[in-house]
Amino acid sequence: MRRKRRTYMGTWTPPAMTNKKPMMSKEDILMANKLLRRYSRSLSLGKCTLKPQAEPADMTDHGDDEPSSSTGSPNGEGRVSEDKSLLHQKLAVRELIDTEVSYLHMLQLCASDIRSHLQQLPQGDLDVLFSNIDDIIKVNSRLLHDLQETASREEEQVQLIGNLFLEFQEDLEQVYKVYCANYEQALLLVETYRKEPELQQEIQSVIEAVLPQAGSSGLSFLLVIPFQRITKYPLLLQKILENTLPDASAYAVLQRATSALQDVITNINEYKRRKEVASKYTKVEQLSLRERLARINTHTLSKKTTRLSQLLKQEAGLVSKTEDKEFDDLEERFHWVSLCVTELKNNVAAYLDNLEAFLRFRPQEYDLDIPGAPVVQYRYLARDLQLQAFPEFKQRLEGLVWQPLCSLTKTLAGPQNLIKKRLDKLLDFERVEEKLLEVGSMTYEEEMARHTYQALNSLLVAELPQFNQLAMQWLGQILCTFVTLQRDLAEQVLQRAEGTLAQLPHHHMAEPAFRKLVEDALGQAGHQLRSFQENFEKVLPPPTAQPLLPGAERQVQALLSKYGLGKLYQVTSNISGAGALDLTLPRGHIVALLQNKDTKGNSGRWLVDTGGHRGYVPAGKLELYRVVPSEEDLRGQTSPHENSRHLTPEPTPAPVPSVPTMTQVVAVYPFAARSSHEVSLQAGQRVTVLEAQDKKGNPEWSLVEVNGQRGYVPSSFLARAPSPAPWGWSLPS
Repeated sequence: MRRKRRTYMGTWTPPAMTNKKPMMSKEDILMANKLLRRYSRSLSLGKCTLKPQAEPADMTDHGDDEPSSSTGSPNGEGRVSEDKSLLHQKLAVRELIDTEVSYLHMLQLCASDIRSHLQQLPQGDLDVLFSNIDDIIKVNSRLLHDLQETASREEEQVQLIGNLFLEFQEDLEQVYKVYCANYEQALLLVETYRKEPELQQEIQSVIEAVLPQAGSSGLSFLLVIPFQRITKYPLLLQKILENTLPDASAYAVLQRATSALQDVITNINEYKRRKEVASKYTKVEQLSLRERLARINTHTLSKKTTRLSQLLKQEAGLVSKTEDKEFDDLEERFHWVSLCVTELKNNVAAYLDNLEAFLRFRPQEYDLDIPGAPVVQYRYLARDLQLQAFPEFKQRLEGLVWQPLCSLTKTLAGPQNLIKKRLDKLLDFERVEEKLLEVGSMTYEEEMARHTYQALNSLLVAELPQFNQLAMQWLGQILCTFVTLQRDLAEQVLQRAEGTLAQLPHHHMAEPAFRKLVEDALGQAGHQLRSFQENFEKVLPPPTAQPLLPGAERQVQALLSKYGLGKLYQVTSNISGAGALDLTLPRGHIVALLQNKDTKGNSGRWLVDTGGHRGYVPAGKLELYRVVPSEEDLRGQTSPHENSRHLTPEPTPAPVPSVPTMTQVVAVYPFAARSSHEVSLQAGQRVTVLEAQDKKGNPEWSLVEVNGQRGYVPSSFLARAPSPAPWGWSLPS
């Protein structure tokens, strides 16, 4: 009983291929039948048998059923064996091409009919299920076309097929490795659909309507087809190779082609393994502190301790550190791309915030108190832009720039995690390599750690260049879109303002003259604003300033005479020195600046002189001082020597070193009484000065009365109350 040949794609014939002309002609089939009959007779007669006969030119059979009377010979047996191998070779070639036709037709049905009728599934699910099936169809369509072209050159067909697969080796690997890497994720989706009977029934109905032979397997049957096909190619080529004579010219080509397809499968499996390892570490999990602590166990602590020990040994120079120049360059470029994306995202976020603030400010809705038609035209134009042009620009900016930029930022998280995890795995790899050199063996876990690092490193080296290039292209497109939106906004504003500008008083001016007019007007308005600000600050209470420490006058005089007025600074808060050269100073201490940076060029640490010690202090805790003359100095009643005794931080209002008795003043700073001889003050509180000095004649303390209580307060904490104006602020001239 003849055993039925089992082909890969089964016995189903696609409807579109039923009328296709067979790859072998009628004469070829008759010739094949005749050779099979001859071969069967030779087996039944024992030793052989039929003498080769010359066939008619038309390849027809006139006496195939009658045994030949010629005696057998070794040449006859060899001829029969060659004919048998040739027949099986043709059948193998035909199987390759016919199954390729059926396979491609089934892929096209999946991509067109089935995918288009599964609209009840989210687009993300469809992308996972069908992956890059369109790319596979393109590559296999070209492959099938070239395979069918080889039929016209029958004598060289086998060699052409071998060369063809060598040519398509890289293309097949590129498209199938992506599909196979996503295969497991697609199967997880299929399992989730099976938990929803209604959805599963809808999917099954769509598949059975297009491919009845899929049966109850449904999606699983479709998903495995490309996976099985790529593994079938080496077997099909091996079958052709087995029926090719070793001395034939096509034998070596087929050997290389078979080996190349086996390498393709090996590379796909390796790529799939790398992607599985990478997918384990690319997930970004938002874990709470409790969840992180719950994951800590003895194994985790052991791994982290071992890695830390390896890192410390490398930093101390006890062991060598693995250097990978190629990866280091890729990592540096990736961090540069990440920095560019982060900076652009921050800038766009600030731009959107400013745009939002600009849209909230609507001066056209207020009474500008400016008569004339230009104001009416301005209000109309501003209202039009505020309601249409600017909101539309903001919406397009968020959709075309901000959202793609956020998506690009999210895509950076995966590679960042992989790079970070590679460093951990590199430490494990180096430790295993050291042990391997010392002991010559390693455990299964150590071997897995070694392979994990190799997989991560190979994947990053292979894909980081492409990722960096795509990220830069993505970033460039976002920048181009941003520029285009700005240009569109400018054109839209000019178009809307074209009619309004013609009615403005300066529409007849040339652009350079109008630009100069605007710059002059803005400059004048800016000068007025600055003047108003300066006058306004003279009336406002000053920022907090610290009084001189008791007994600090002599030290201040020494620093003033040695370094000059512009070098004096006062400490605004207590400083605790952490280093050997750092100073510890109390709040209110006076120092002189020696250098505005340290030896490493850090401008945040200043070198100062306290009058007795030199050292570094934080620059942010220093405030510039100047000598402020007293009221008598302003009147020319005191000597220069006495002027230098009154020092206060800058900026500060004029202090009250000698306030006339029974004068109403204002407490500029809060003051807490430290004894029964002092009285507490609140900033802004009105105070009556009873005596402008203490009992020893020291003008730095004043006797005041507050809420019926009398006591001493620092004179520098007091300032004259401004005389009330009829309304609002009274600006000094």
